[in-house]
Amino acid sequence: MAARLGVPALLLLLASSLAAAAGDEGPGKVAVALYYETLCPYSARFVVDHLARVFEDGLLDAVDLTLVPYGNARVHAGGEITCQHGPNECLLNTVEACAIDAWPDLDVHFRFIYCVEDLVMKRQYKKWDSCFQKLGLDPKPVTDCYKSEQGHKLELKYANQTNALVPPHRYVPWVVVDGQPLLEDYENFEVYICKAYKGSNPPKVCEGLGHPAMALETAVARHGVSYNSGGIELATAEEEGRESKIKMRLPDNDN
Repeated sequence: MAARLGVPALLLLLASSLAAAAGDEGPGKVAVALYYETLCPYSARFVVDHLARVFEDGLLDAVDLTLVPYGNARVHAGGEITCQHGPNECLLNTVEACAIDAWPDLDVHFRFIYCVEDLVMKRQYKKWDSCFQKLGLDPKPVTDCYKSEQGHKLELKYANQTNALVPPHRYVPWVVVDGQPLLEDYENFEVYICKAYKGSNPPKVCEGLGHPAMALETAVARHGVSYNSGGIELATAEEEGRESKIKMRLPDNDN
């Protein structure tokens, strides 16, 4: 198994991979959407340990990636939003939504979201604003956004996008590839991207990946998820916080 990269090295890799993919937005790209919530440990792990692989293995050239930070939140009468993991999650959902809005370039907002979710995995999410300095980003556009009505409007937009899913999402992370939800097989998302890719030059990584191992409608829950509360029992905080559920990708060298 390849050695895991430290935060600065991996973020540089993300930047160089995204730069290489810039301008390559041909019709062969596969639409990939991640519906998630910021303090869900399974969502954080997916972003850091799995989704980031598209920048390492060249698959980014075949992907049109969209991130939707809302998850199992709820909009109440009057527009108030509550989140599964409490007010801090609502804050970070809005912060990441503002990052996507302030920096539409995937190169920028994915690096920021990766940095925040890495801190979530380390249980240091209250230091999320350190990511501005780590990445050399001006905090003002994001700060102005999440402290204003603009941040709330963005979350309402993501609420509408999430609630419009067909079939409805049942948990997070909820990964959709080429319009198809991957259900519990989301960690194998690369296989589905390669299957859906119709371009003339498939990424080399696809040569080593087989077809999906099972029909999605019969997929067995083998990866962690945080259930939507719409008639389904929520995972407890204790269940979601178990160390065994999260394998740290990066060394904890930030104090």
